[in-house]
Order: sequence, then C-alpha cells, then structure tokens
Amino acid sequence: MKKNNLCSEIAYMSLNHDGEQLCGDHVEVVENENSTIVVLADGLGSGVKASILSTLTSTIISTMLAAGLNIRDAVETIADTLPICSERKTAFSTFTIIRLENNSHADIIQYENPNVILIRNGEHYEFPLNTMRIGEKTIYHSSLELASGDLFVALSDGMLYASNNGVLNPDWDRDAVVKFMEPLSDSGLTSNVLANLLLEEVNKLYGGKPFDDATACVVKIRQRQTVNIAVGPPENISDNHRMMALFFAKEGKHIVCGGTTAKIAAEYLHAAVHTDFESPDPDIPPISHIEGIDLVTEGIITVDRILSYSKDYINDNRSFEKWCYKKDGASLAARILFEDATDINMFIGHAANPAHSEMPLNFNVKMQILKQLSMNLQKMGKRVKVHDF
Repeated sequence: MKKNNLCSEIAYMSLNHDGEQLCGDHVEVVENENSTIVVLADGLGSGVKASILSTLTSTIISTMLAAGLNIRDAVETIADTLPICSERKTAFSTFTIIRLENNSHADIIQYENPNVILIRNGEHYEFPLNTMRIGEKTIYHSSLELASGDLFVALSDGMLYASNNGVLNPDWDRDAVVKFMEPLSDSGLTSNVLANLLLEEVNKLYGGKPFDDATACVVKIRQRQTVNIAVGPPENISDNHRMMALFFAKEGKHIVCGGTTAKIAAEYLHAAVHTDFESPDPDIPPISHIEGIDLVTEGIITVDRILSYSKDYINDNRSFEKWCYKKDGASLAARILFEDATDINMFIGHAANPAHSEMPLNFNVKMQILKQLSMNLQKMGKRVKVHDF
C-alpha cells in the first residue's frame, strides 16, 4: 500500500441523559497497521439497557471489521442480530461506522444515526450516500478519498434539537451543527478540543440537563508532525554531545526543558541563552530563548504543569482555556505537544540535579512525571518514542 504522511486524529465525548449514571451511546475505536475503525452506537432509550446495547453493537461491529470481514457481512450480521422495538418500530441500537484505510480512503456506513458531517477546506461537503437494503433495514454506504484537513463529525441523535425545556429545538439541527463547526474546522484545534467545544454548546442548549444521551465523535485527517523534547542532562557528561546530536538531527520542532539542558543545547549550537525577566504565570518560571530552538523552558516545575494539563486533556479537557492562550512555558509547550505534534521523541537525561535533593520534586518524582506524561501523550493518540541518556 502506498505510503503517505497522513494520520487520523480521533476524539469523542458524551453527555449522559440527566439523572443517568451510564451513557446509552458508545464509541469503539480499533486500529490495525493500515486501517482504523470507528463505531458510534446509540442504544434505544437511556441508562443501563441502552449502554449494554450500544456497547455490544459497537464492539461486535468493530471486532468483525478488524478481523477482516467485509462491510456488508459485518453490517448484515449486526443488522440481523439487532431486534426491532415493537412499540417504536425502531432498532434497539443505531450505529455509524467510519473505516479509514491508510488515512487516505474512508468507507462510511450509517444506520439511523444523523448523517455524518464532512467539512473540507472550511466548508460543508455533502458526500453521496448509496443505499443498501439488508432485510427490512436501510443502510447508507459512502466511499470517498480523503485529503489533509478533512474533518468528520459523527453524531448520536441526542446531539440535535437540544433545548432546556424538554421540547425539541428546531433551530439546533444538523445544519446548525455544520454552521457551528465550519469556522472551527481550519482553526488548528485538535479533535479533542473541537469535540469539547461542540459538547459544551449542546450542554448549554440543554441547560445542563440533557433529556437524551448525546455523543460527538470528531475525526480529523492531518499531516504528521514531529516534535522533539529534551528534559534533563545525560547521566554521563560524556554523552552530552551525543544526546544533542541525536536530538537536533530529528526533523520537526524542538523543545528544551531545564536550565542545565538549555546550557548544553546552547553550547552544542554555539548560541547564547537569553532568559526572560518574568513569566505571565507567577507559578511557572520564565522561558528562555536560544536561536535554533522553538521553545526553551524551565525544568521540572514546568513539566509537572504540562503533566497536569495532559491529565485533564484526556478526561474532559476543562483546562483548555488555561493552556490554549497563555504565554507561560507550560502553556506554550502544551500547545505544541497537544495540538501540533502527532509524533513525539522524548530525550530524557538521567543526571540527578543536586539542587532538587531537598525538594518535593526530586529525581524519582521527576522520572515518574516524565513516564506519566509519555503515557498520557500516547493516550491522546500520539506516537511517542523515549530516548534515555
């Protein structure tokens, strides 16, 4: 299969029906070597029963497709398996499938969920729908080539007609979601942030008390971008030059964290270190500037704040407004790592800093922080490679 430099950035978020502990919607993502399968299932009703139905539906479909079954066989199996509610004359679970091949081709299968939205070049792109009849069920199948910047938004029906009085709101339909997402599509925001902004708008329309489960899944096709971050000097001083040579040989952006590490990097580049007098955030030390490096920050205090932002990011991303606009070292680094990067090389030096021996953030804690940060970046979908020195 022809290689390309594209990748998919996938995020999903849900609002539970007011008063329910479990969400009746479920999203399953399965990644293979050259394909990614995303299934959004919406169980009939809400609560435990709906949660079980949607989880089974999304898990069964994604597992079958990942095992190599063709789309029709997989859809036939699940469509024949799902019963029809005798009272409502609808299936017990609806579903949307987005299957990406090599991040350059997509097959989209839709059964009674709102039609998937595709925004291309900042504008809504209505792709053709082909009808498949499977028993008494009508399934829509679309097949299309992808381009960098394509943005897909899959929705459960609770995302539409949201209101705070229990009455369907005709002003918040699929077209309204399109208009909300179009100006955000080329903003550079990640799928996670875009899904978060859309869910916040829907939750606001519901007055914080949704009368249906609501789920948004955002899939963004983008070019891969490498970011390299060096934290701490090597355990052996003789490795300083080797660490920096490997670090700067990597393509992409470069971040250096820590005063000693910055000094080593500056010596390697035959450049000077210029440190700002103050920081926009009094709790985060000032950044520095070295020609040839994209960002230079203080060490462990800054990295600990980045870790805090990463923990929040993989949950509900409520700290977005803190790190998205601020100019302190932790916020600047978070934007590069969370938004710009798809591939991250972490160069971690294991030299213990004597100045930290009496501090709460000692060497062992520092290593734990960096390990957790690496894990959180991987949970964001980043490809992370750690280089220890």
